Parts: sequence; structure tokens; C-alpha cells
Amino acid sequence: MEENLAYCGLICEKCPIYLATIEADEDKKHQIKIDIAEQIKKHYGQETGPEDIGDCDGCRADTERIFCSGCEIRICAIEKGIENCAYCTDYPCKPLEKLFTTDLDAKKRLDAIKNSL
Repeated sequence: MEENLAYCGLICEKCPIYLATIEADEDKKHQIKIDIAEQIKKHYGQETGPEDIGDCDGCRADTERIFCSGCEIRICAIEKGIENCAYCTDYPCKPLEKLFTTDLDAKKRLDAIKNSL
């Protein structure tokens, strides 16, 4: 399995929020957060400013810095005590199917795990 695979099949190291977190150059970090805020508005219709984009060490991190801490997929997987959603008996669920419309690679990763079980 890929390192730092989120419960939903995304790879945290490729997430713009994670990349902003590890960016040392403050100007670049701010620009990444501006881009993220624009994408949130575009895809979710939610007004978000770069100051609203917190730091994130990845959704499976043992830190307080988790941007997606309120994610229903993440919460569900933690409550079920599963490594990721491929291990769930309800896979794929509606929240995952919605995510897969914007990231088909997440589905491919989880399908590969599910098929290997």
C-alpha cells in the first residue's frame, strides 16, 4: 500500500493542503493556499480565504494539524477501526462515490486493495 494513503484513497503527500504545510517559502505557501481557496469555491461553492486553509500532516497523522478532521469519510473509518475504506463492508458508500467523481485515482487505489483482500 502507498505510504500515507488517506482513508478515502487520496495520497496525502500529493494534496495541496499538505504541500502548503511543508512549504518553507512563506510566499509560495500563501499562493498555494490562495489556489486551494479558489478550488474550494469552484468545486464546493464555499467562500474560503487562504487564511481559512490550515496546516495538515495527513488525515491519518497523530497530530492536531489535520485539515480534514471533520471529513465524514475519515470519521466513519476511524469509528469502524479500518485501515482505509477498501476494508469496509459498505464499500463504496455514497460519500466515497461523490469523491470519486473528482478523483478517479482514489477509486483505483481502493479498488486494487479491495480486490487483493
